[in-house]
Amino acid sequence: MKIIVAGAIGRFPVGGQAWCEIQYLLGLRSLGHQVFFLEECGESSWVYHWEEVQITNDLNYPADYVRACLEPFGLGKNWIYRSGNKAVGMSIQEFIDVCYQADLLLIRGCSLPLWREEYNLPKRRIFIDSDPGFTQIRIANGDQELINTVERCERLFTIAQNVGEPSCSIPTLGKQWIATRFPVFLHEWPFVEDATCPDFTSVMQWKSYKAQVYRGIHYGNKDKEFPKFITLPQHTNQPICLALTAASNQIEQKLIGLGWKTVLGWKTSYTPSLYQRFIQTSRAEFGVAKQGYVASRGGWFSDRSVCYLASGR
Repeated sequence: MKIIVAGAIGRFPVGGQAWCEIQYLLGLRSLGHQVFFLEECGESSWVYHWEEVQITNDLNYPADYVRACLEPFGLGKNWIYRSGNKAVGMSIQEFIDVCYQADLLLIRGCSLPLWREEYNLPKRRIFIDSDPGFTQIRIANGDQELINTVERCERLFTIAQNVGEPSCSIPTLGKQWIATRFPVFLHEWPFVEDATCPDFTSVMQWKSYKAQVYRGIHYGNKDKEFPKFITLPQHTNQPICLALTAASNQIEQKLIGLGWKTVLGWKTSYTPSLYQRFIQTSRAEFGVAKQGYVASRGGWFSDRSVCYLASGR
């Protein structure tokens, strides 16, 4: 089959996000399918430039990042980064030709801000929700981009293992959500034996986006859940290191004062290889879920955790 995986690598240029897409691309290719990557930005591309510490609408920065992530895996010619009437990677006509032949458009974890006519051409379309609870609440609260994307898909999947159960507060919106899990491509994530690694670690974003409210219940980020564990280093001799992003200097200094080790998250995990190295030189993972995942009781399981586990961590 020809499969187009639509996701986000260039718009969120960090190694963990890139691996989320790469795992699907490599896994599907290993099953004998021909795979292509689509990143649809809509009318304009707005990306945070880590080195310049500012937002950029230059397509070269995110597109170069996509290329650098995919080329090592033999996918350097099978991707397109689109914004308005511009594209980097494959030409627009080359990609439209692929759409005509495609058996499946797999949309992973994000909306397509601009639904172009050619996205109707693949024989089937599926949506994989990787942010359970937040996705459904945004739809319920009227996020038109998500609504337009989900309505065009024949099958809906979610990482929430408990979706539809009485104990789970994630709204199903009258739709069938099929539970799935984050894949990990074991050929690229082998077991690594190293008993000398000293630190438990976590790759975490303190606050990813605005909290969501649904039927009076707030669904927040890690900044609302982490305080439950904030004194943990005072109760153990085990060093715990956080690769931390989106936390203020005040928060970081407070964590350090309580015994946490911290490193600059984006720099530690900027590329897929740096992200992998950080995980595979850890003793084990210490992870805290977003408060929204906990509040919804959705049965979420982390894309990072599958990488730690595959590595024997």
